[in-house]
Amino acid sequence: MSLAAGPGPGWLLFSFGMGLVSGSKCPKNCQCQAQEVACTGMQLTAYPSDVPLSTRRLYLNDNAITFLPAMNLGLLSDLVYLDCQNNLIREVMDYTFIGVFRLIYLRLSSNNLLLVSPHSFSVLSSLVHLDISNNPHLFSLSKYTFANTSSLRHLDLRNTGLQTLDPTAFHSLVTLQTLYLSGNPWKCNCSFLDFTVYLLVSHLNHPDDDNATCVEPTELAGWPIARAGNPLRYMCVTHLGRQDYIFLLLVGFCIFSAGTVAAWLTGLCAVLYQNARRKASEDKAEAEHGQRPEVSRPIFQSRADWAQDGFPSGSSHQRAACSAPPPPLRLPPRH
Repeated sequence: MSLAAGPGPGWLLFSFGMGLVSGSKCPKNCQCQAQEVACTGMQLTAYPSDVPLSTRRLYLNDNAITFLPAMNLGLLSDLVYLDCQNNLIREVMDYTFIGVFRLIYLRLSSNNLLLVSPHSFSVLSSLVHLDISNNPHLFSLSKYTFANTSSLRHLDLRNTGLQTLDPTAFHSLVTLQTLYLSGNPWKCNCSFLDFTVYLLVSHLNHPDDDNATCVEPTELAGWPIARAGNPLRYMCVTHLGRQDYIFLLLVGFCIFSAGTVAAWLTGLCAVLYQNARRKASEDKAEAEHGQRPEVSRPIFQSRADWAQDGFPSGSSHQRAACSAPPPPLRLPPRH
């Protein structure tokens, strides 16, 4: 649920006014002294009313509280310590801690948490210690869960249902020093590789390092997650599994088929081009031959057909006419 879906400003003003009236009282069956309210083990089923507005330390542990009302908590603007461990709280919504922006210590361990909204702790920029351990039904956390908790130094995630974590969720935790991760069913698959790399390069303190182990896959069962980086890198980056070989085989077959088809098409196009070119050459030669003019045969006679005197040798009567002596010259008679 987003902040926009939370209680309106009118309700906040009304609750604040009511708090001014009853803010100096002490909740029933609780002990109040020096800005500290202790309601430990009072079998409370709901958040206690009449908590003084000046409260800085509030103990609600070991009860049966199922919900933390944002309206009541929002009035405690000076609250720095909140202990809600060992209750029945099922979810933490985005607006739950909107008014307690000075909170430094928050303990939500040993509850029935099913959901932690992505921006549940986004207003807690002063938060130093966060404990959400022993919530076995909390299976995942958003990568925005710790987006604005830049002062966080101690984070306890032991004994939850967490199976994987997105390393981007820890990018803003520049001051984080201690991280507890044991007792979780970590699935050390390829998507978990980036988180193992984060554990190596962040140099965090892992007091329960040996007990934070992988559950899956079977090859890494029992491996500490802080040391699972190298085998995961081998399995996910350099090592090829059965599916990888099948994929490579299919890719190779596709490439071979595509190359064969491309070569066949190239050869077909080359043959068609050569045939078209040869036909065009033949058509051009026939056209040129049809337009060549007829030339008389004697012009192209060979030298063998020429007479020894330099005249061409034609037919027999032509040669005789050419070789006959000229007729005698006759002079006219004198008168």
